[in-house]
Amino acid sequence: MLAQLIALDWGTTSLRAYKLGFGGQVLEQRSLSSGIMQLPKTPRMIAGQECADGFELAFDEACGDWLDAQPDLPVIACGMVGSAQGWREAAYCDTPANVANLGTSLQTVRSLRGVDVHIVPGVIQRSRLPNVMRGEETQVLGVLQNLPSGAGNDLLIGLPGSHSKWVEVADGCIEHFDTFMTGEVFAVLSEHSILGRTQQRGASFDGEAFDRGVRVALSSDAEIGPLSTLFSARSLGLTGELSAVAQPDYLSGLLIGHELSALANVQRRRRNSVHLPSIILIGNAQLCARYSRALDACGFARVTLAEQATERGLWQLAVAAGLIATPPSR
Repeated sequence: MLAQLIALDWGTTSLRAYKLGFGGQVLEQRSLSSGIMQLPKTPRMIAGQECADGFELAFDEACGDWLDAQPDLPVIACGMVGSAQGWREAAYCDTPANVANLGTSLQTVRSLRGVDVHIVPGVIQRSRLPNVMRGEETQVLGVLQNLPSGAGNDLLIGLPGSHSKWVEVADGCIEHFDTFMTGEVFAVLSEHSILGRTQQRGASFDGEAFDRGVRVALSSDAEIGPLSTLFSARSLGLTGELSAVAQPDYLSGLLIGHELSALANVQRRRRNSVHLPSIILIGNAQLCARYSRALDACGFARVTLAEQATERGLWQLAVAAGLIATPPSR
C-alpha cells in the first residue's frame, strides 16, 4: 500500500513519526528522542546543502527516506513543534474549540527539501488562570471520531503524563480542561529532593505500595494537603514501614491520588451531582494502567483506554485541511 500522509507528533522530548496509508492505516512508525528541547546538533548534508538547523536535522532523520521514496507526500505535525520555541509558531485557538476545525488553521513551514510541514495549532482556555495544550487537542479529536454522536457530553478525556490533562468535551468541542503537573513533580521530587535520597528505583511495579499512596491521598490525613502528606514518603521509610524499593511507587500513588481526588471533587461540583463521568484515557499503557487503578479507587467506575488517538487525529486534520484527496461519494 502506498503512503498518503506523514504524520508527526513532535513534543518537548520526543518525536514520533507515522507513515499512514488509506484511511489512516499505520504502515510504519518511528520514535526518536529529538524533541524540540533536544534537537540534533551535528551538521550534515540535506537536499544537497550543508545543514546545522536542529529542526531540519530531526525532520530528515524521522522521515527523509520516506520522502525520498514519495517526494509528494503531505506532512502534518502536532505538539510543541508549533510553540514559540518550535519550528514555526501556530497560534492557539480559544475554547470552546471545535477540534475538527483546527485543520483550517494550520501554519506552514517550508523545509530544506521543499516539502511543506503543516503545523496544528494548540488550544488556550482564557481565564484568571489560563490553561494551554499542544498535541492533546489532536488526540482528543482522534477519540471523538470513534464516538457515537452526543456520547462525549458525559465524558472526561484523560491524558496522563508530565502535565496531565483532563478534557471536557461537548458537541465536538473542547469546552474546558484542567492541567496537573503530576508527572513532572514526581520526577523533580525523585531526582532533586530529599525524598529521592532513600528511594531505590528500577524495581518492578509495587502495586501494594502504589495503592497505599492512593489510599492516603483519599483519607482524612490528606485534608492537610499534598505539601504535608508528601513527607510521609520519607517518614514511612525512616520508621521501617516502607522499603526503599517501595517508596517510588508509594510516592507515585500519593501524587496521582491527590490529582484524582481533586478532579473528582471538581467534577461533582461542576455537575452539581454525585455522578462521575465516564473516562477515556490516552497515553502510555503502563502509566494509564496506574491511572485506571487509582480512578477506580476514586469512584470513576467506567474507564476505557483509547488506541492510536494521535494518528487518527492527525489523519482527520489532514483530511479537513485538504491535504489528502478523499474519494468522491457515490
